[in-house]
Amino acid sequence: MTTIISIHSFRGGTGKSNLTSNLAANIALAGKRVGVVDTDIQSPGIHVLFGMDEKQMVRSLNDYLWGRCRIEETAYDVTNRLGQATQGALFLIPSSIKAGEIARVLREGYDVSLLNDGFQDLGSRLRLDYLLIDTHPGLNEETLLSIAISEILVLIMRPDRQDFQGTAVTVDVARKLDVPKMLLVINKALPSFDFAQLKKQVEDAYHAPVAGILPLSEEVVRLASSDLFSIRFPDDPWSAEIRRIAQQIMT
Repeated sequence: MTTIISIHSFRGGTGKSNLTSNLAANIALAGKRVGVVDTDIQSPGIHVLFGMDEKQMVRSLNDYLWGRCRIEETAYDVTNRLGQATQGALFLIPSSIKAGEIARVLREGYDVSLLNDGFQDLGSRLRLDYLLIDTHPGLNEETLLSIAISEILVLIMRPDRQDFQGTAVTVDVARKLDVPKMLLVINKALPSFDFAQLKKQVEDAYHAPVAGILPLSEEVVRLASSDLFSIRFPDDPWSAEIRRIAQQIMT
């Protein structure tokens, strides 16, 4: 049985794709078979963190949604990006970065119900233990579907008033959809903050557990999404926090 995990933020720029890719990598290193789907079709980008460019992406999630292929045909084995041997496996299902295909999505849309079928097919055909969905920010039809079918919802937010308000809306929606498990992740927290106090403040506000607090890291910014930070720099405190969050997902 595949555990479906949605990684979501109410606003853009929270570091959602960076979190998703690094969590997926560390879960795979723990010996699990992991898939990552980029459902941010209007503004895709997670493929960059896995070292892929447009020329390598022969097929994408768009091709499946438009009936051109089966969804497992859009999956790329990116296990080699882990940089070390593992009994696990890591697959990426990217969305198209081609301007014409993004424009077509915006103009014509697609049958959102195909996503649910596709997620189930991916789980069974790739024998996945975990499927991580990198969602589109905010709340739209595909995001609501992803949240509704997830066993775990990971909400990422910054210590920012706008994020606080938007996250409250998403938490309320998730509870109405009866998501079994919800975890909060605070990203880009200034190192000078009292992390224990920040954790308590957020947990008191949303009555949900904070799985981790990721500090604002100059080293992460410097890497500029060119690689998986926690794999390249496993001894960094940021990477250690990613591993702690990954462990809470798997327990």
